Amino acid sequence: MKVTVVSRSGREVVKGGLELNETATVADLQHAIHKRIKKLYPSRQRLTLPLPPGTKGRPVVLHHQKSLIHYCDGNLDNLTIVFKDLGPQVSYRTLFFFEYLGPLILYPLFYYFPVYRYFGYNGERAIHPVQTYTLYYWCFHYFKRIMETFFVHRFSHSTSPLSNVFRNCAYYWTFGSYIAYYVNHPLYTPVSNLQARIGFGFGVICQLSNFYCHILLRNLRSPAGNGGYQIPSGFLFNLVTCANYTTEIYQWLGFNVATQTVAGYIFLVVATSIMTNWALAKHRRLKKLFDGREGRPKYPRRWVILPPFL
Repeated sequence: MKVTVVSRSGREVVKGGLELNETATVADLQHAIHKRIKKLYPSRQRLTLPLPPGTKGRPVVLHHQKSLIHYCDGNLDNLTIVFKDLGPQVSYRTLFFFEYLGPLILYPLFYYFPVYRYFGYNGERAIHPVQTYTLYYWCFHYFKRIMETFFVHRFSHSTSPLSNVFRNCAYYWTFGSYIAYYVNHPLYTPVSNLQARIGFGFGVICQLSNFYCHILLRNLRSPAGNGGYQIPSGFLFNLVTCANYTTEIYQWLGFNVATQTVAGYIFLVVATSIMTNWALAKHRRLKKLFDGREGRPKYPRRWVILPPFL
C-alpha cells in the first residue's frame, strides 16, 4: 500500500510517499514518517483524511490503534493522508509537574524568608497562626496535585504542546506569588479563629473529596488511557457532572473564607470561570454522546458544576 502524506496546502510532506504493508496501523505510519523525518516524532503528528473538494467541516482524525485499511474507503492501492505538525510536545505529567511545582516552592519563600525588605518594609514581622495554617493548607494542596499527576491521573492524550508549559506556569506561578504576598504580608490582619477553623475545615473536606473524585475518574480509563467517554457515577458524580471541578472550586472558597484577601478571591473568580467553561463543554459532550437513541444510555439529569447555581 502506498501512502501519500501531504500538508493542508497540498504540498507533499514525505517525498515519494511511503510503502506500507496492508496490515499496517496508523501507528506504523507515524513511525514511518518519523523514520524519514527525525524531528516529526509520533506525538507531534496529527493525521487526518482529506476533505472532499468544496466541502467544509472537521476532517476525520486517524486513530493510532486502527488499521490504515479502515480509512481506505475501498482503495487499497493508494491512500492520501493530510499531515499537520503539532510542534514540540511534552508529556502531561511534565506539564502538570512544573505548573504545580512553582506555587509549592514560591509560597514558602514569602513565609520563611524576609522578602518584604525588598518591598520597602523593614519592621518586625509577627506571624499569626492563621498564616501558618495557610502554609500547611497550600502546600498540602499542591503536593497532592503533584502526587495525583504521577500516581492517579490517566491521560487520554499522551502529550501537550510545549507552549502550554509556559502559559500554565505563568498562570499558576503568578497567582501563587500574588496570593502568598498578601497572606504573609507583615500588615496582614487575620480573621477570627472561628472563621479560620470553618474555612480550613470545609476546605480540607473538599480537598479529600476532590481526591476521591479523581480516583473515580481514574477508574473510567484503562492504564493506557483508553476507554473513551463514559458516564461518571458514584459519590458526588451522581449529582454533578464535574464533581472534580466542584470540589476544587469549593476548596478554594474555604481557603478564602479562612484568609480573606482580595488576591485570593480574584484567583477564585478566575479559576471558577475557567473550570465552568470546561464543565459546560464536558456536560454538553456527554449529553450529546449519551442521548438515549439507538441503544445508547441517556445521560441523567444533573447539576453541571456548582450546585445549587449551575
